[in-house]
This record gives sequence, C-alpha cells and structure tokens, in this order.
Amino acid sequence: MSFITGLFLCYVGFFGKNEGENTLLEEPLLNGNSSLGNGEVESSKPKGGDNVTPYSNAGIFSILTFSWMSSVIAVGNKKTLDLEDVPQLDSSDSVAGVYPIFRNKLESDGCVGNRVTVLKLVKALIFSAWKEILWTGIFALLYTLSSYVGPILINTFVQYLNGRREFKNEGYVLVSEFFLAKLVKCLSQRHWFFRAKQVGIRARAVLNAIIYNKGLTLSCQSKQGQTSGEIINFITVDAERIGDFTWYMHDPWKVILQVVLALLILYKNLGLASVASLVATIIVMLANYPLGRMEEKFQDKLMESKDKRMKSTSEVLRNMRILKLQGWEMKFLSKIIDLRTVEEGWLKKYVCAWAMSTFVFWGAPTFVSVTTFGACMLLGIPLESGKILSALATFRILQEPIYNLPDTISMIVQTKVSLDRIALFLSLDDLQPDVIERLPTGSSYTTIEIVDGNFSWDLSSSNPTLKDINLKVCHGMRVAVCGTVGSGKSSLLSCILGEVPKLSGTLRVCGSMAYVPQKPWIQSGKIEENILFGNQMDRERYEWVLEACSLKKDLEILSFGDQTVIGERGINLSGGQKQRIQIARALYQGSDIYLFDDPFSAVDAHTGSHLFKEVLLGHLSSKTVIYVTHQVEFLTAADLILVMKDGRIIQAGKYNDILNSGTDFMELVGAHSKALSALDSVEAGSVSETCISTEDHHVGSTDEVMKKEEMKEVQNGKGGDVAPKGQLVQEEEREKGRVGFSVYWNYITAAYGGALVPFILLAQIFFQILQIGSNYWMAWATPVSEDVKPAVGGITLIIVYVALAVGSSFCILARASLLATAGYKTSTLLFHKMHLAIFRAPMSFFDSTPSGRVLNRASTDQSEVDLHIPSQVGAFAFSKIQLLGIIAVMSQVAWQVFIVFIPVIAVCIWYQQYYIPAARELSRLVGVCKAPVIQHFAETISGATTIRSFDQESRFRDTNMKLIDGYCRPKFNIAGAMKWLCFRLDMLSAITFAFCLVFLISIPEGVIDPAIAGLAVTYGLNLNKLQAWVIWNLSNLENKIISVERILQYTCIPSEPPLVIEENRPEHSWPSHGEVDIRDLQVRYAPHMPLVLKGLTCTFPGGLKTGIVGRTGSGKSTLIQTLFRIVDPAAGQIVIDGINISSIGLHDLRSRLSIIPQDPTMFEGTVRSNLDPLEEYPDEKIWEALDKCQLGDEVRRKEGKLDSAGLLIPFFEWLNYSLVISFIIFFFFGHGHCSHI
Repeated sequence: MSFITGLFLCYVGFFGKNEGENTLLEEPLLNGNSSLGNGEVESSKPKGGDNVTPYSNAGIFSILTFSWMSSVIAVGNKKTLDLEDVPQLDSSDSVAGVYPIFRNKLESDGCVGNRVTVLKLVKALIFSAWKEILWTGIFALLYTLSSYVGPILINTFVQYLNGRREFKNEGYVLVSEFFLAKLVKCLSQRHWFFRAKQVGIRARAVLNAIIYNKGLTLSCQSKQGQTSGEIINFITVDAERIGDFTWYMHDPWKVILQVVLALLILYKNLGLASVASLVATIIVMLANYPLGRMEEKFQDKLMESKDKRMKSTSEVLRNMRILKLQGWEMKFLSKIIDLRTVEEGWLKKYVCAWAMSTFVFWGAPTFVSVTTFGACMLLGIPLESGKILSALATFRILQEPIYNLPDTISMIVQTKVSLDRIALFLSLDDLQPDVIERLPTGSSYTTIEIVDGNFSWDLSSSNPTLKDINLKVCHGMRVAVCGTVGSGKSSLLSCILGEVPKLSGTLRVCGSMAYVPQKPWIQSGKIEENILFGNQMDRERYEWVLEACSLKKDLEILSFGDQTVIGERGINLSGGQKQRIQIARALYQGSDIYLFDDPFSAVDAHTGSHLFKEVLLGHLSSKTVIYVTHQVEFLTAADLILVMKDGRIIQAGKYNDILNSGTDFMELVGAHSKALSALDSVEAGSVSETCISTEDHHVGSTDEVMKKEEMKEVQNGKGGDVAPKGQLVQEEEREKGRVGFSVYWNYITAAYGGALVPFILLAQIFFQILQIGSNYWMAWATPVSEDVKPAVGGITLIIVYVALAVGSSFCILARASLLATAGYKTSTLLFHKMHLAIFRAPMSFFDSTPSGRVLNRASTDQSEVDLHIPSQVGAFAFSKIQLLGIIAVMSQVAWQVFIVFIPVIAVCIWYQQYYIPAARELSRLVGVCKAPVIQHFAETISGATTIRSFDQESRFRDTNMKLIDGYCRPKFNIAGAMKWLCFRLDMLSAITFAFCLVFLISIPEGVIDPAIAGLAVTYGLNLNKLQAWVIWNLSNLENKIISVERILQYTCIPSEPPLVIEENRPEHSWPSHGEVDIRDLQVRYAPHMPLVLKGLTCTFPGGLKTGIVGRTGSGKSTLIQTLFRIVDPAAGQIVIDGINISSIGLHDLRSRLSIIPQDPTMFEGTVRSNLDPLEEYPDEKIWEALDKCQLGDEVRRKEGKLDSAGLLIPFFEWLNYSLVISFIIFFFFGHGHCSHI
C-alpha cells in the first residue's frame, strides 16, 4: 500500500513539475513594465496576455491533485513573479463573467434603483456562485465524517494489538480504513477550502463592481451624507469581510453535526458518562460566548477608532504640503498619535480577550476529559486504555467546534453589519434619470432649452437653488454667464449636465457635451492619457489641441513630455497646467456642446487671452459654448450674456444691450474697473523709486535664456535623455526574493529587546511536556481490557491527571499572555516609527508617492501587525514544538518509523522551498494590486461629474473590472498554490502514518505495550494535520511578515533637515525687517532632473510688496517653495535679515513665514480648528481676522459660530479662510514679514 501510494505521489509531484516547465518554455516573453502602480490599466491587452488559468481546462486528476497550479509555481521557482506571469482568471471567476449574473438576479428580484434589501443582496450573491457553494457543503460534510473514523477505530486497533482478533488480516483492513479516511479527509478539506476561497473572491469582485457602479450614479444629495473615505471603506472593509465569511458559511450546521457525532462515539465507549461530556461541552461553549462577545465589542471599537485615525491620516496626506509650509506637521502627527492612543487602548483590551480565548481553546479538551473521566469514576464505568484513547482523540476533534462557535457567531454578526451597510448604500438615491430630455444629435437647431425650470441641490429645502430659469441656446452660440459669488453660475452648468435634481420645468439638450469644472480633475497617469480620455490617438488633431491650449512649451520643459506620469490629483503640475490639460481634454473630444466653469481664473492673463482667442473664438467657433467668467474682457465676444443673482437669470442679452438696461451688470463691470484702477494707483510712486537689484547677465529675454540652457543640456548629453526612474511617480516598490532574516529579527526584538521570547517558548515546551505526560499517564495507568488489573487506583489516576492537566493549562495562559504583550508592544513601536518617518519625509516623497500606498501600510499592513502576525509567529514556533512532541511519542513506540519519517520530512522541506518563492511574490502582488483599485475608485468618486459629462461611465466601469481582476488573480493563485502544497504534504504524512500502522501490526504480540502503541496512533491521527500546519505556518508567516517588511520600508525614508538646530536658533523677533537676499540660486527637484531655477540673484527689500510674474512653469511656485525649504537649493543661498535660511531649523523658518497657498485647503473639524490648528490665539483675534476677510458675518450666522463644522463651508469661501489663517499670524503676532501670496 505504502509503495503504491509513494509511486502515485511521485507521479503527481513530478508530472506537475514537468508540466510547469513546459509551460514556462512555451510562454512568450512579456514586458515587465507594469503601470498598475499608477492606477491605470492598458486597455489594449490585459496583463498576463491571453494565458488563462490552467484550472479552466484541467482534467479531473489535475483538479483533484491541484496539478494545474504547477506551471505558476514552476515559473515562480525560476524567476521573480510579476503580474504578467500570473494567468488570467477563468470567465466564471472574473468579474466580467460573474457580475452580469449577480446584477440580473438583483434586477429579477425587483432591486431596481434604490430598493436593495439585505435578503435580496444575499440571494444574488448565493445565485452568482451556487454551484461552488453546493460543492463546499459536500466537501465540508465529507471532511466532518472522515474526521471521526480515526477515533472510532482506535479502540479496535488497541484490542487487535492486545491479541483480540476477529478475522484474518484484520490488521491490514484496519490500516486500509485508517488510510482511506485520511485520503478522503485530505481531499475534501483541501477542495472545501479552495472552493470557499473561490466563492469569496467572486463575492468581493461583484460587490466591488456594484459599489463602484453605484458611486458613478450617486446623486449629489446622497454624496453629502457619505464621505469618500466612508464609501471606500465599503470596498476595503465590508466587501473583504463578506468575502472572508465564505470560510464560515457552513459552520452553523457543521458544529451541530460534529458535536452529535462526538457524543455518539463517547456514548459507544463510555456509556452514560457521555452526558457529562455534553454538559462540559455546553459549559465551555457558554464560557466562550461572553469572551466572544467581549472580543466582538473590542474589535468593533477598535475598527471605529481605526476608521477615525484613517480618516484623519487620509486628510493629512492630502494636505501635507500646506502642513509643511505652515510648520504644522508635528502638531497633526500628535493628533494622529492621540487617535492611535485611543485605538491602542481597545487593541490592548482585544489582545487580552484573545489571550483568554486562547486559554479556553487549549484548555477545553482538558476540562471536558477531566469531567468525563471523573463521571466514569463516579458511575463505576471501567476505564480501558483503548476507550480512553478513543475519547481523547474525540475531545481533540471537539476542540474545533467549541472554539469556532463564538467565532462563527461573531463573523455572522459582522457580515450582517457589512451587508446592512452595503445594502443601505445601494439604496441611496441616484441622479434623476429624467432631468434631461435628450434629443438625437442634429435633430434640432436649438441645442439647449430650459422652460420654467426650478432646480435644487436639496430637495427638502423650500428655497430652490435655481428658480424660474428660461433659456434657449441655439447651435453655434457663445453664452457667457456672470454674477457675484454664490449667485448660481456653476449650478446652472451643473443643471445643464443633469446633476441638479429638477423640481419642475423642462430641460432639453441636443448633442454631446464636454465639461471643464472650476476645480481641475486630473487622473493619475500620463498627460497623453488625460487628454485622449479614452479616445484613439489622432496625431494631427492631438498636435493642434496642444498648440491651442499652450501646452507645447510646458511639455518641452517636462523630461518625458506628454508621457510624463502625473502624480495623484495632478500634484506635480501647476494650477494653470492642470486647467489647460482639462481644456485640452474637452477640446479633443469633438463634442457638440462645451461647458466651461471659469476656466481662465487659474492661468495668467496672457495665457487666458490666448486660450479664449484660440479655443473659444477659434476651434470652437462652430460649437455651442457656455462659459462662466468673472473677467469682463471676455464678455464682449459673447452672443448672449446671462447675469445671475440669487439663483435667477435677472438679465440676458448682448454686452451693450444689458449694460444700459439694468444696474446689476453695470455694478459688475464697474467693480471690475474700480479694482483695476485701484491696483494701478497703489503706491505707484514708492514702487517706482524702489530698487530691486539683479545681476546684469541674468536680465534679458526669457526665451533666450531657455534656449541657451537647453543647448547647454543637449551638449552635455542631458537634453531629454533622462533614465526611466526620472518619472515622478514610480511603480510601487516591492522587495523581491526571500524575506530577509533582518525583518524577522527586527520584529521579534522590537519589544523589550526580545526578552519575552525565551519565556514564551519555555511556556509552550512545558505545556507540550505536561500534555503528553497527562495522556501518557492515562494510557499507561489504565488496563487494556477488563481482565487486566489496573496499575494504580482510580483516585490516584484522576488526581495525577488533573494535576498534569491544570499545569499544562496554566502554561498556555502564561504563553498567551506573554505573546499578546509582546505583539501589542511591537505593533505600537512599529506604528510610531513609521509615522514619524512619514511625517518627517521631504515633500518630494509625497509628490511621488500616491497616498493609497501610504494608507495601505497605515491600515491593511498595520492591522496585520496589530492582530494577526503575533499569533502567526507564535503558531509557527508552537507547531514545531508540537511536531517534535509527536515524533518523540511515535519514536518511543517504534524507532523504525524514522526510516520513513526522515526522508518524508526532507521531501516536505523541499516542497516548501519549491513553493515559497511563488507564494511570496503572489502575496506581494496582492498588496501592490490592491492600491490601484482603491486609488481608481477614489479618483472616480471625485471626478464622477466630469466622467458623466463626457459619457465615459462604461469605459471607467471596464477599467475598474480589469483592476479588480488584477487584484483577484494573485489571490486566486495564492489559494491554489497553498492547496497544491498542502495536498502533497497531506499525502506524505498519510504515507508516514500508514507505514507506522503497518509496522505496528507486523510486530509480534507482546513486544510492545498496546496502550502506548495506541497513544502513538492517537497522536499519529494528527500527524498529517500538524505536519501540514508547520509548513503552512512557515509559508503563511513569510506571506504575513511582508506587512512588517513594507512598514520597515517606510521607517527608512530619508528625512528632511532638522526641525530645530539648538546651537543656531534665530531670535524671537526674527525676521524684524524682512529683506530677502537671493544669491546665485539654483534649484532642481531631484538630482537626475534639470534645473528649474538657474542662477537667480536678486534682493527683495523689507517691508515692501513684491510681485512675481511669469508664464506657467517659469518657476514662481518653485521660488516660494525654496523660501520655505520645501526644496533645498542645489547651489546658492537665500538670506533673510542676515540669516542664511539653510543654517536654521525648518520649524524656526516656516513658523516665522506665512503663505496663502494656490490650492485652498480645509480640514475636517470646526471653523476654529481650521483657523487656529495650534490653539495659540484667543477668540477676539480670530473674529477680528474673520471680519477683515469679510467672513465674520457669514460665521456668525452659523449656529455653532466658531465651533460650527468647517466642512459645511461652500467651496467659494475656502480661499478666504486661507487668507484668514495667514492674517491671524501676520497682523496679530508680527510674523509673516515675508508673506507670499
């Protein structure tokens, strides 16, 4: 039997290996340059080529033995796996194949619009994978039944060894039964787990898809009740939790079946004492219930506190530039540390509850066995070694349902909460589909018509946003919309787009639309991709779009031209560049109707005039154009001017007509003229007399200077020839190859220098010795049969057993407590080290690192370190100690078992080493592929209006599906690879167990003690499980430890210069005059990038207002950033009031300067916390600053005054609040002599 099985296993292993090698040779060489790190997916061909997973075409033998995974594991063993090496999912597992089934089931159940219920959602999820769910149920049933074959047969086997034989060859029949049960258990368990993982992947995929699609159609009113972070949580937390529930979905009925089977076996062996077993089992389950509830409560609180921390962290990362400029980063770090402190409080309670649960888990079999054997003594039921060993094996199996029941209940509750949250989100109102009556393109000369239109963002409000709108725009007209701030101009454009809910009236639109919003929305990716926006490249059209939008000079400056990768939210572009890319995107679409929401406010006057002339008057002369503007000079060219006030169109007509027909338009024009004349007259005399010195050789034509510099770079071999690493945003860095020993060492020595580790190991060793000793005592001290005299009395038997059992339980309690303490301390230290490194990182780090990567480490990886890695590290060490214990027991009975055991262990290690390279890289790919899904979703939510206006929803849905599949592919293959390994290890351990049994039945009667041989068999029943557990723990530990590796990566980020240099601190009054002396200043953003400021020398006199002008990209913002040392000079220096700013600490510099940033920033919280984050100023001075910025009355009208929510402030007031922050510092505390606006 062993020989045949060995041949079978060798065939499986080596056949699979050869299959993998052939596949590798047949695969084409693929380009390893992945763009997934940038959140984009190449539309032409999904990564991984056309290579679909072999699972889809595998035969029955390949499926049973998981040999279809051999090809991927073979590739991973020869090279570092990239996403291109991971096969595509089968259509039945890809989101494109599963989602239509899921959606159709929802629709057939009447879930149209906002009528999704939890029950219908669950039905649709089950329907989308009902075959796999049915298979998992069958496999779970087979696994449960086969698990109890061993305990049933042990007593018979012991009696056989004692000489009681009922028929010829009974021993070989028993061995065959043991082996067959092992085989069924192995196959059913592995396929149950794999299919459960498969169902989980499908559930996550369809939920991600439906949540994403809902986010695209969500109405603005619904969005107001959901922050983007909360919506993203539906994908990152709730969908993941529902996917994980597939492991638990059969547990409710399986627990009942396991307990019933166990009680039947106990009743057969011990009679009425089995009632005591039932009572003890119920008591343990009841004891687990409050612990489970406590764990659930602590975990809920832990998640709530984590959500708050992540919300704050996300906000800080979005606004890190303003925090650095104001010198506030350490204050905000302390806020995050405070939030983490609350989280750590719940974490500490959770790990303590976990330690108690661990104690109950390992102590449960001991308690049940003590109770049962005590009942046997009281009832006078004779104890025989065979029956005791059968009972002990049964108790060990009972351990699983006892422990899992509260876990299952907790998971059901958590999954129900997640389903409720998702169902509630899916039930939110979508945009009204009937707002716009769309007419076929070219069917009407009137492109936009609104008749008696009333629209409101808030349907519950009695005051509509837009009232009595009557508008008719014919084909080819240019319509200008003007009015004071808050008059409804942007709302009018949103209304035409169908974004504003309609109360009454008619809105007709004829033709396709393109929209340029007031706040630029730029996708992460290449500039070219942002302009094409899903359309095919037409080079001639593309070139004239670049020319019309004045982008060619900008692209020449950029090292990679239009192939430059834009950072998150266009962070490496100026405001003007982002706006012009938006205009280029709209222009390239070739739409019929163009809507511009104040597009010229972010560009300089020259560029604005060029854009207006080339785009609106030139290329769009035959198109319908509606543009919002505050610039009067652009109104004269309009065919129709709409003047808005309080949501109404109060004047309409041509420029000259309405100029004389009412006062409102005259007031707007008059205010504009008055502001210009005031600027012309302010301090004209003093400015003309002021000398701002510059070096003669730097004065001249900007174009000449640029040409000279470009020629110089070309001569030096630098012109445009920059290595690929010159891109601002790189693919996410991931380690390759084996996880270094230093990662493990850093982890285990982080807490108390590793002082607790020896005590944890000692506690486990003592537990193992005492547990084996207690079982050995029961086997040795009880008779094999009724006619044999017991070695000791009944009282002695129980007292010694209880003493050993209690001692082992206390060892477990000590081990669990020490492990929880060490894990908690380690996670706390790693968190603080990583966050300090992130907050002290230079701004270039945040410019080149999408926030999703940082958030992934601060959330997913930190959660792994908090909750899972301590138990995983412990489980690996403990399983090795347990395995050594089993080997010791089995070798005492028959040392000959080492003949098989040693080579089997060697083969197991070889398999593990062969498997781990692929598994390790697949785990890393999961981490790398998750961030693009989150980032793409976040970008879609923020740009949903733009996406809808260009009618690009289907393209974005397709991209999301490709990203989801990209994330699911490594997860699917990890599941397959794990089962590939576990199946082979199970087969090897089954061979070892079968050899041991054959050896025992071959020994002549009386050579060995049957009871001790039975004890060896009892432990041998768990041999395959434990052997696989050791290897699985080792593999899983290496996969999990990657989270520590990723966190340690971010603890080594290069830091900014010191915040404070004690020996060189400026006086408190510095800068008292404010003179800025710039000497031969040269600045570049990175060592490999060209100079942005090239030898600038000038002096800004103190106390005067100095204006800095220049074309977009000329270096204005760079100069400001250099003054704040966001970028340090490559050469030269800046001296303020006699102090070289590079010689003092960053905090001393930045706290003495003030800035009003280009992009207005608001933090979640109150008006007060936004204006005074450091809590330094009294209310009177805050009110005074608000009044100076004409915001005092607005804040007084709010119910909470200074304590009212800052997020309720409309977008158009943000910049004013930025002014207030600067004025508070400038006017009241004497700082800000070098304020830059």
